[in-house]
Amino acid sequence: MNNESSNLIVRLFNHPGLRKFLRRIRIPIALLAVGLLAYHTRPEWFWPGLAVSAVGELLQLWCFASLHKQQTLATNGLYKVVRNPMYLARFLLLAGCLMFLGNWVLLAIFVPLYYFYMVNRVGREEARLREIFGEPYEAYCRRVSRFVPFVGINNDGRFWFFRLDYFLENHGHWNALAQLVFYGLCYVLAFRPFG
Repeated sequence: MNNESSNLIVRLFNHPGLRKFLRRIRIPIALLAVGLLAYHTRPEWFWPGLAVSAVGELLQLWCFASLHKQQTLATNGLYKVVRNPMYLARFLLLAGCLMFLGNWVLLAIFVPLYYFYMVNRVGREEARLREIFGEPYEAYCRRVSRFVPFVGINNDGRFWFFRLDYFLENHGHWNALAQLVFYGLCYVLAFRPFG
């Protein structure tokens, strides 16, 4: 990819008007995507997709229980080994859900789209975190990789960490419930166990 194409993609993913529009319509788009995924789930791809997606969901729930948003610099749990574990967890969660369809072309399109989304979103978040936490965040960035777990050494925080109050504050319980309902819907529509 040449530099001009790369700059165009960065501008597109960071365009304030487009981001505002997508935020406004995200719930209808999500509901439509859930319905389409559930309706078109292929039974032979349900279990492999569920395995990948469930790992992503469990990692995401762990992140919710380790993150005290904009109050404390997150260095516990998965944040001890990678700066942006939530985006990696969501990648697995969504990729696993797309696997339900058994459509490798769609999955191949998703991977670079998610990558560009993740890199640009994280860039904006890291700028905000630098403003909030200053030098402690800069030091954390020097020690811990942005996306590759276990590259670098972070002596701060504890790996085995789970705070129920953080989990609830970040709506982890609602996220888990919604994901279980989605998995159940996909299972029912794929296998039709009741008729």
